Amino acid sequence: MKVLVFDISGDFAHFRKFYTTSSPLTFYFPPPPTVYGLIGAISGKDKREYLNIFSEKTKVGIQFLHPIRKIRMGLNLVETKGTGLRKPLSCKNPRTQILTEFVKEPYYRIFITHTDDNVLSTLVKNIKEHETVYTISLGLSQLLCDFSFVDFCDAEEKQNEIFIDIPTVVPFSLINPNGIEVQSGKKYIKEKIPAEMKPERIVTRYEDVLFDTDGKPLKVNLKNYWELENGTKITFI
Repeated sequence: MKVLVFDISGDFAHFRKFYTTSSPLTFYFPPPPTVYGLIGAISGKDKREYLNIFSEKTKVGIQFLHPIRKIRMGLNLVETKGTGLRKPLSCKNPRTQILTEFVKEPYYRIFITHTDDNVLSTLVKNIKEHETVYTISLGLSQLLCDFSFVDFCDAEEKQNEIFIDIPTVVPFSLINPNGIEVQSGKKYIKEKIPAEMKPERIVTRYEDVLFDTDGKPLKVNLKNYWELENGTKITFI
C-alpha cells in the first residue's frame, strides 16, 4: 500500500465540534472529513463531489509535530436578525461578538492512502509542486495554511502482540483490552470525532481516539498497525 506523507501548518486553526452552539469549540486536530476537504482543494475536487471521491476510500493518519495549545478570541459577526436590508445597519449593535476557541500554531503531519492510484498520484504531484487548485485553510476560510511534501512510500499492515510506540492519533477500536501503558509526563486526551461523512453532510461513523497533546508517542498494544519503509509505525482513523 502506498502512503503519502505531508505536513500542514498555520497561525491558527478551528475544527468546530459538532455539539457546540453559541460558543464554538474546536477539536485538537482536523477530523478525516476536514482532511478530505483539504486534499480535495489541493487536487481540485469540487465541494459537492470531494466526499464521494474520498470518504470511505481514504485512510487518514495524523501526527502532532507541535504541542497543541488552545486560545479563545472574540469574533465580530454581522448581525442578521430581523427583516429588511436596512435593519442590520440601522440597529445600535450591527455586529455580534462570539467567543470562539482556536488551536494556536497548529503543525500536523498527515498520512494519506487511497484506493484509486490516479487520485493519489494527482494529490502527490500537486503537493510535491506546492500547487493547489483552490485555496486551503485550517477549518475556517480566514485561517490560511501552508503545506510541504515529506514522502511517498510503501506501508505494510502488521498484527501486534506487544506494546509499541505510536506517534499518530490512535483509534480506540484498534487498542486491545488493557492495551494502554500510562506513562508519566504525558497528557492523554480522549475525544469522539466524526470519521466518515456523506455528501449531504450526514456523519455515518464516529470514532473515539486517544492522543497526547504534546505530540509524544503513545505506548499501546494494538490489534493492527501500519509500518512505513523508514520503520515509522502509524495508525489510520
